[in-house]
This record gives sequence, structure tokens and C-alpha cells, in this order.
Amino acid sequence: MRSVIIELWHGSIVPQKDSRNNSPEMKELMEYMARHHDDLLKTMTDEQKEIFEKFHDCWDEYVSLAEAAIFEYAFRLGARLAIEVQKDSEE
Repeated sequence: MRSVIIELWHGSIVPQKDSRNNSPEMKELMEYMARHHDDLLKTMTDEQKEIFEKFHDCWDEYVSLAEAAIFEYAFRLGARLAIEVQKDSEE
């Protein structure tokens, strides 16, 4: 069995990809969002589309930063849990 750290290093584990669309509810929501996105674009002027694209770029960057922060928090929490469990088993 390979180490999780080695798997992360080699890209076999990709948390930001593995965490997306992993449930039927999330997949269904993404389909709704895509459909509404396409419908909205059909009604927009070129200027509105440009503004909307800028909004999308900002949103994508925000989501990326949020996912990184959540991953860091969850990783640290998991490490703290492991340390606590290890301490309890030694007592």
C-alpha cells in the first residue's frame, strides 16, 4: 500500500477534483446551473456577456481559494484528531 503523501505528490489523489460532483445531488445541481447559465447567455448583450465573464473569472478564483482553505483546515483537523487518538491509545 502506497503512502497517502506519496499519492498526493504524484497526483494520484486530487482533492479538488475528487470532491466535485461526487454525489447525485451535486451532479443534478451542476446540470441545472449549466442549463440556466446557457439560458441567461442567450438573453444578454455582448457588453453584459463580457461583464458576466469577468464575474465568472472572479467566482472561479474565489472558489479555488475557498477550496484550498477548506482543504487546509480539514487536513489540520484530521491531523489533530489523529494526534488525539494516538495520545489516548498511549494512556
